[in-house]
This record gives sequence, C-alpha cells and structure tokens, in this order.
Amino acid sequence: MSDPPILSAELLSIGSELTVGETRDTNAGDLARDLTAMGIVVRRIQALPDDLEAVLDAFRAAAGRSDLVVSTGGLGPTPDDLTREAIAAAVDETPVVDAQLEQWLRALWSRRRLPFPEMNLKQAWLIPSASPLPNPNGTAPGWWVDRPDGGVIVALPGPPREMRPMWNDAVRPRLGERGAGTDTVTRTLRLAGIGESQVAELLGDELLRRDDPVVATYARADAVDVRIAARGTTAGGSTAAERVAAAAAAIIELVGDHVWAEGEMTWSGAIGEALGPSGSLGLVEVGTGGSLARLLGDVEWLTFAESLAASTATARGHRTAEGLEHLARRARELGEATHAIGVRIRERGSDTAVSTVIVGPTGVQRERCVVFLGGPTGRTRAALAAADLLLRHIRSRPG
Repeated sequence: MSDPPILSAELLSIGSELTVGETRDTNAGDLARDLTAMGIVVRRIQALPDDLEAVLDAFRAAAGRSDLVVSTGGLGPTPDDLTREAIAAAVDETPVVDAQLEQWLRALWSRRRLPFPEMNLKQAWLIPSASPLPNPNGTAPGWWVDRPDGGVIVALPGPPREMRPMWNDAVRPRLGERGAGTDTVTRTLRLAGIGESQVAELLGDELLRRDDPVVATYARADAVDVRIAARGTTAGGSTAAERVAAAAAAIIELVGDHVWAEGEMTWSGAIGEALGPSGSLGLVEVGTGGSLARLLGDVEWLTFAESLAASTATARGHRTAEGLEHLARRARELGEATHAIGVRIRERGSDTAVSTVIVGPTGVQRERCVVFLGGPTGRTRAALAAADLLLRHIRSRPG
C-alpha cells in the first residue's frame, strides 16, 4: 500500500532560549518558505520550552492535525534536550542505542584523542520507526520517523549550520520521493507609492477572500507585496498557472500603476536592470543620513554617492530646487555617470517633505512629495519614494 501524500505541515521550534527571547528563531521561517514552495501548507508554527510535557503535547497535537511535523532543536546530549523522548512517547515506542550511531559518535571523539562523554550516548538513540539523518556538521543526528498513521515526523538540530544542510541534503529529497505537496504556482507583485491598507481597499473582499487562488498582501520594508498562489488542477481542468495569471491580470488592472517589479526583485536590481550595461548613477542626498545609498547597496553602477547633513555649508548654499539640481549635476560629473539623482528632505510637521531631482541624458525631472512620518521611518520612506521616481524616469526615458 502506497504512502499517503504529504500536503500539510506544522513546525515546532524547541528550546527555552527561544521562549525567553535569548535566541531568535530563523529556522522556522526558512523551513516554512521551503515547504510552501513545495506545495505543502504550513498550518502552525510553535516555539516550545525545554519541558517534556509541553513538547510531547505539541507533537501529539501536531501529528493529529498535519501530515508532516518538523521540529528543530532539543537534540543535544543534556537532560534538558527532550525532543527524542517526546517523539518516542508520542508514537508509543522506546528508544535504544543504535550500534552504528554509537560507533560514529565515539569515532568523533577518538579522532580528536578525547575521552567520550557517556552523556552523548543519548545522541545515538533510535526508535523502531525512526531512521537517522546524517549530521556532518555536528554530533546530533536527526530523525525521520514514519508515523503509524502514515504521516512523518522529522527532527532536526537547532543550530542553522547543522539544520540547513540536513534539511537540504537528507530531508527535502526524501519528501520529494514521497510525492510531497501539490503543483503550486505563485506570483508576487511588488508595489510602491501606496500603503497596504490602500491596496487591500482597492482589491476588495472578493479578491482577498478567495480560497483559490489565494491573494494576500504583505507590508515589506521596501514594498507592499501582493502574493497570488494556486495549487493543482480543478475538476474543470483549470491549471494553477491559469488561475494565477487570471487573478494577476485582475489585480494589475486595479493597482498596476504602482507595480514596479515582481518576485524577489530589489530596488537596486530593478534600477540596475533599467540602466542597462552602459548606464550608471551619481547620487547626492541632503538630510537623509544616506538612506537611498543604503537602499541601493554596493553596486558597480553607483559610481558616486554623497550624503550631506542639512547643516553643512554646501547644503545650506543649495537649498533651492536649482541648487539641488546643481548638486545632482555635480554628482553625475564626478561619477562620470549617465544619470544622477539628488534628494533632500525636510521635516513637515509629523511627516517628511521630499524634494527629488533627476538628471539624465534626455533631460531633468523634478518632483516634490510628502511621506508619512518623520525620523528614521520618514528617511526610509523618502528613499523609497526617490527610488520609485528614479526607476520610473529611467524606464520612461530610455537612453
């Protein structure tokens, strides 16, 4: 009898260092992204302390709800590492020392000419339904457990340098062999110049409450993302790709003026692509603390970047629109660039006024706007507004 498909998952992050805030859990986010990309729906993510009753309850409940349970952490040799004990109790099996794992563990210490701590023998435990997952980067083998109900439990070590290779090399291929997930198609539209609540209002409940395709909005640090996802083929023969394409077309009809990229494209990636292989940029900022330069990052086409405090003599001497244009032209000349942008911000009440001038081969463009809030948030939003204007300018005036 073939194994049942794995379509749903839950993630358990185990360790009191997580629940007291001493360590930040990055594993769960990485695993959730990978599982979603595989077409497996992640139903829950939990952080748990080093408490046997709490961890056991979590494994039992997760296994009752989902086809796959993936845990990270709790595989060390100390008494407070309780993941193995909890899994064994959850499937009603008794762990014993596996001879091959014991031999491998003892060899790790022998090669270093160190005495083997008997405490570490716990890391050689297995239960009848488990097979070990090799750990070339540590002393804690993982477990792949075939549950009595046909589901799977995967126990991974907590340190990312151990977890990630084990997941990629030993677990993902095995899940693929099990036929995990369904055919999933996703498309992400990246928006600028509009807030998440405005996007949601324009899209409306009909789009955002759909079960297939699922449409969701996310407020990111550099954009508002609209993610569209569909799985499988409907009874009527509609493919996931067809349903995503139809939804994307409807969304672009509503908010297309704000879409500047798709997928994981960054501002520096989009602007560099628009500039092309022969394009380059000079940049000068006044009062931003270098926010736009940080947004663009270390890229070859940014040939000159300067950040001026508003109190400097140079900034005070170029307070007008013409002055900002002069600074931009100077940045273009010093960087021997095809384009240049000058950005100046001022506080306006609780918000931030942004003046931008772009100098390019086909002319000059000046814009003013006000972005929400002041301080560091205002500076960040000013950089995003300037990047949006620059990208639009380059795309609309090629050459």
